[in-house]
Amino acid sequence: MNKWKVAFMLLLGSVILGIGTLFVLATSPVEQAAIPEPAEVVGNTVVLETTVKEFEAISKRYLQDQLDQSPLPIDIVMNDSIVLKSTLTIFGVDVPIAMDFEPVVEDGNIRLKQTEMNVGKLNIPPKTVLKIMKDSLKLPDIITVLPNDEEIYVDLSRVNIADGTRVRAKEIDMPNDRIVLEMVVQGDFQIGRA
Repeated sequence: MNKWKVAFMLLLGSVILGIGTLFVLATSPVEQAAIPEPAEVVGNTVVLETTVKEFEAISKRYLQDQLDQSPLPIDIVMNDSIVLKSTLTIFGVDVPIAMDFEPVVEDGNIRLKQTEMNVGKLNIPPKTVLKIMKDSLKLPDIITVLPNDEEIYVDLSRVNIADGTRVRAKEIDMPNDRIVLEMVVQGDFQIGRA
């Protein structure tokens, strides 16, 4: 057999093996991470009401600080839902990814339930995209990706703002542009009369 034919067959086999390996890794079952128990937050409570755009700006700043070293850039856009956008480079081609989530408040934390997903023009199951996201991103400790449930869990009880001040979600009503948060300042502060 001609040496070029042998070289071509070896190259073709390597490409098929590589694509097969990527397919198996992307579609293999995911070991589901356990959702951490919410940290008990006790103290004096201040209720804050904000708009969706203000909450978006705060979230972008936090994600920018936390994901600064990440190889996969993530942008967050909030309107009537929460949209995570990114670009994945596959074989030198940039493929846009957009995942829509519906936020649900649960014990002061936020559970993002996936409602829609677009990966360029490809039809890829949400579970696979969330698995790739979980495996390729170094996410902050407060974020747990749950590919099997097609959800992302945001544990606000572990966000430490300053000197033990914590945050809890009270209400998220994005269509009506209303987000209510509680800030819990830990400590024994007594308001006295002068």
